[in-house]
Amino acid sequence: MKNKKLETATIGGGCFWCVEAIFQEINGVEKVISGYTGGNAPGKPTYREVCSGLTGHAEVVQVTFDANVISYENLLVVFMTSHDPTTLNRQGGDAGTQYRSVIYYHDDAQKEKAGLVIKEVAPYFDKPIVTEISPLGTFYEAEEYHQDYYRNNKSQGYCSAVITPKLSKLRKMHADKLKKVKV
Repeated sequence: MKNKKLETATIGGGCFWCVEAIFQEINGVEKVISGYTGGNAPGKPTYREVCSGLTGHAEVVQVTFDANVISYENLLVVFMTSHDPTTLNRQGGDAGTQYRSVIYYHDDAQKEKAGLVIKEVAPYFDKPIVTEISPLGTFYEAEEYHQDYYRNNKSQGYCSAVITPKLSKLRKMHADKLKKVKV
């Protein structure tokens, strides 16, 4: 049994419920926490405050992963191909700066790798990529009811209309990176 090499990535690509559901299916991902970062409002923000667009925070997920199983670069490729990184402050019907496409780097190595991944995937898109690459500030964990949202609410309208199709796309595009289902 090999030792785990746990690392953390912090990314936002629209509603954190969608991004969380995507990464919970990726092999090597140990934990996904929905939260907020990137803003300038004092104190811990609430969902309502972030949704107002006035805090400057983005809805993000913090992904703890085993780099011996999946690399940071491969994690970012999954991210870049599981949302539309060419739309500014919008993913589907979700609009506002809180839904921006963003990679928050934890160190200079992550910053460099993020830039390289964006260059690598750019030719596959018809429009320029607008994904922001920014240093991680304070990460605030979202309220408990946002954690494991899709798993706990699969039949909810937003989940079936928006997240389930994203997961179907993920399963086709990245079948080699998914967790194995235990029988």
